[in-house]
Amino acid sequence: MGESSKTLEITVISAENLSVNQNPVTENVYVIVRTESIKCCKTSMAREGGSHPSWNEKFLMEMPMHAKSITFEVQCKMSTGIVKSVGVARIAISDFLGESVPESSLQFLRYSLRNWDGGRSGIINFSARVKSPEEDLCSEEKPEKETGVKPRSCGMFENEVMGVQIGEKNAYGVVTGIPVWWNNSYRANI
Repeated sequence: MGESSKTLEITVISAENLSVNQNPVTENVYVIVRTESIKCCKTSMAREGGSHPSWNEKFLMEMPMHAKSITFEVQCKMSTGIVKSVGVARIAISDFLGESVPESSLQFLRYSLRNWDGGRSGIINFSARVKSPEEDLCSEEKPEKETGVKPRSCGMFENEVMGVQIGEKNAYGVVTGIPVWWNNSYRANI
């Protein structure tokens, strides 16, 4: 990690009420997380949980200092093999790393997902915090067997990122957040 970026610890916890064309999405769902950099993270595929899948997967992501948002895109693999976008949440970095929030403070957030037409398609629950350089050094020194961290790629780029599943496969806790309103200009930037 250099002065031009920070390391974010993002935990993709769960999703709720997922739908495509007003039909519930119940299996083969995963999340891609981007921080306005070439690298991205991808959760494992949730094969059960109905329209309320859970992952509880933690990722360490480099966030460029110029980044203004982080994007969560929920996708599903249909039985035909076609991958469909369920919905996207684009969250302003300032929503969870503002002046009033200490950088190392863990924030639990909940945001609406929007489909490409701007309609609601579910909710994503996640946590975020900035890791301190001291934490990064400690985690890099531990072997994979000890940390449980395995590399996983989002499949779009050759760069791999780190992720690890934490806790049980159920997420019944309460999280809060402020939804980001859909911005049609966002579609042109992807």
